[in-house]
Amino acid sequence: MKTDGEQTWRGIGISGGIAIGPAFVIDQHGVPVPEYVVPAGQVEKELRRFHTAVAKTQRQLTQLKQKAESLPAGAADDIALLLEAYKGMLSSSRLVRGVEEQIQSSHTNAEAAIQRQIVAISASFAAMDDPYLAARAADISEVGVRLIRNLLEQQYNPFADAPEGSVIVAEEITPADTALMNPDRVAGFAAVLGGAEGHAAIMARALGLPAASGVAGLVQGVNTGDIVIVDGNKGEIVVRPTVVTLQNYRQELAKQLRETRKLKSLHNVPAVTTDGTVVALQANLELPREVEAAIDAGATGIGLLRTEFMFMNRPDLPDEDEQFEVLRKLVHQLNGKPVTVRTLDVGGEKLATALGETMGESVNPALGLRAIRLGLREPKLLDTQLAAILRASAYGPVRILIPMVSSVAQMRQVREHLVQVERRLQRRGVKLPHALPPVGAMIEIPGAALAADALAKICDFFAIGSNDLTQYTLAIDRGDDRVAELYDPYHPAVLRLIQFTAAAAWRANIPLSLCGEMAGDPRAAALLIGLGLRELSMAPPRLPPVKQEIRQLSMPQAIAFAENIMTKSDESDIRALLEQGAAAPTTPSSSSGKRKRT
Repeated sequence: MKTDGEQTWRGIGISGGIAIGPAFVIDQHGVPVPEYVVPAGQVEKELRRFHTAVAKTQRQLTQLKQKAESLPAGAADDIALLLEAYKGMLSSSRLVRGVEEQIQSSHTNAEAAIQRQIVAISASFAAMDDPYLAARAADISEVGVRLIRNLLEQQYNPFADAPEGSVIVAEEITPADTALMNPDRVAGFAAVLGGAEGHAAIMARALGLPAASGVAGLVQGVNTGDIVIVDGNKGEIVVRPTVVTLQNYRQELAKQLRETRKLKSLHNVPAVTTDGTVVALQANLELPREVEAAIDAGATGIGLLRTEFMFMNRPDLPDEDEQFEVLRKLVHQLNGKPVTVRTLDVGGEKLATALGETMGESVNPALGLRAIRLGLREPKLLDTQLAAILRASAYGPVRILIPMVSSVAQMRQVREHLVQVERRLQRRGVKLPHALPPVGAMIEIPGAALAADALAKICDFFAIGSNDLTQYTLAIDRGDDRVAELYDPYHPAVLRLIQFTAAAAWRANIPLSLCGEMAGDPRAAALLIGLGLRELSMAPPRLPPVKQEIRQLSMPQAIAFAENIMTKSDESDIRALLEQGAAAPTTPSSSSGKRKRT
């Protein structure tokens, strides 16, 4: 219920910072509906298409209900009851039966049949002049629109009409939605559903967009145009703030901007410890438009280019030339700085519409057909991407990073594919580099970390993906709000796998980087450097504070700090040490005499 006056909503901060601006409430309901006659011989096929959409919508509602369970008890119960009612409308209801009848008798396409049925049911409920039934008509309309969107399989840009400086308010923001946000136009966002470790949250942090989620009832409490404050640090949303509240937040925002400008002064200063150890700070890129932000932040290169953006929000697959042009432009923009290109990693929450049929359904997408498993299963998909990367590497230093590697055999297969692709391109007379670019494995599966010595013999470099490594080590779905509090990259088991991988890379004398969210945490800088990391890759906004931390450290401090943490078996003890920092007194471990690579 929308009311006048200031209201404060409390949720989860998923991307730090403060955003102030007019609300732009996303209409996730309205959608243009095509209407046409289905030929007599295609009626059964149209019915099957409708039933497939019904099943897909039921799955989506189940997922939304599961996500809502992490919200405060009252809100969780309310949302769960509503979503359960929505699911009931998809089971032999008047809506479903009416659509089936129209398709069979009138040969109407499913989308138009749904729209007609929504109108008919709403009209009959309105005639009864009953507030409860009027609300049920709105519910039926929402379910119907979900069905239509699933039938159309259309991606759209819900932010295209958002005024400059808007704060997006929505039921849920997906990674694909975040990819459509332009930080020059969108100040931040707030959503009912979503957690701090989901990919949409990671993308928000990469774009520097303040964001909060887990805000039950928010959409119903905000009008488009209302002034909204999103405090991504505290997870608070203030709607229609008073003059005093607005002034206080503007002062806090100004303070944060001053701190940001101060950190920007480190742009041309190297990330070097007080005793001369250089650490390469690189940027993770979700989208090409982040390149300028990475350069402005002083990144020494791109440590992780996620290529999923080329496959999102489109019904078809990008061909070799399109991928090559995107990559060539990025390499050119980096002007000689290295670019590490990760091959396609879709699955879990990072779904690409064009790959829907290829990937199919999976009971657990995070453990199913994704990343290099998909690439090796669909060689044309992998070869097309390798060809584009190989061609782009002729224009500057490029490395190829393979995601979700679990065996030496997989890396051998990738290398075989790369050699075959190179031969085909040579026959075509395409411009290529003098030598194949380095090929590395992403260490994000515990099995890969434990087999790091063997993998190091066939890899040119390692990149630790701490996000998925944490997820798989602790059996925590980082996109599931219900268990989000158990997701801990500083768990002793995760740290031991990082330590094991670092030691294997050192023995094989191959470069090692870490490109998960942990790399962008200034508190972790001393720990990671002490464990042997000399390359860290993070979201561009995180580069200056991490650089500032590194420049205050000495190597003996970092090594002693890491050794002290690795003696701890309790997560709370590790967290306490991280909060204290490397400058705090430490208790040396029995291995303090061992030398680390510098």
